[in-house]
Amino acid sequence: MLEMLSYPFIQRALIVGTLVSLCSALLGVNLVLKRYSMIGDGLSHVAFSAMAVATVMNWAPLTMAIPVVVAASFLLLRLSGNSKIKGDSAIALVSTGALAIGIFIISMRSGINTDINNYMFGSVLAISKSDVALSVILSLTVLVLYVLFYNKIFAVTFDESFARATGIRVEFYNMLIAVLTAVTIVLGMRMIGALLISSLIIFPAMSSMRLFKCFRNVVICSAAISVVCFFSGVALSYEYSAPTGASVVIINIAVFAVFCLVDYLRGKFTAKDASKSIIKHN
Repeated sequence: MLEMLSYPFIQRALIVGTLVSLCSALLGVNLVLKRYSMIGDGLSHVAFSAMAVATVMNWAPLTMAIPVVVAASFLLLRLSGNSKIKGDSAIALVSTGALAIGIFIISMRSGINTDINNYMFGSVLAISKSDVALSVILSLTVLVLYVLFYNKIFAVTFDESFARATGIRVEFYNMLIAVLTAVTIVLGMRMIGALLISSLIIFPAMSSMRLFKCFRNVVICSAAISVVCFFSGVALSYEYSAPTGASVVIINIAVFAVFCLVDYLRGKFTAKDASKSIIKHN
């Protein structure tokens, strides 16, 4: 562990990864509960397309990708609000179209190169010092905004009709969630990759929901799971020279399986105790 932490690129990855893991876990709970969890997959494909174009044009990838993905999040919300194009169809339209455009532009200009593969599958080596500074600032901004508007986000997540009746601007907070998600997706792509970043949003939330029902407890547990899984994934990646993104996702899958098992056993014991109490009562 000490040897791993001695490398500057690992240090940069852990700093950015911890913050991105927190952001994705917090937002993931809201997205899963709103049945809009695959927005991460759609926006990651848009981010890949933007970064591919930026690479071809020799522009700063993150600087270009963030406004493009934020714009895509606006478009997804508008499309999902259309009676003819609902959530999953809107995501499929935007994600596949953006991915196709990115691959086409890259193949016409220079072919799929190492940089683009890093965006697709993630790499801790892809994080530069300038990326760390920008990522830290944006991640902290996401966390602060989430905490600041926690109560409003909670209300919008569970019952939009009730939230609207109480005077909460539902459209604004839905847009805020989408924008924060877009920023998180772009920041996490460098390490996890476009094909896997949505798992960073889905798995911690799904795991914590196996054991907790209170929203606050789910959020806290999800954040803890996400950070622990990221650190474990980086360690696994370093030990076996495996891709970072895949290693983090594998750890998340293992944790999800353990939480499902615990939930199952708890249900069995609860049912058994309940049956015993009924027998005693009779």
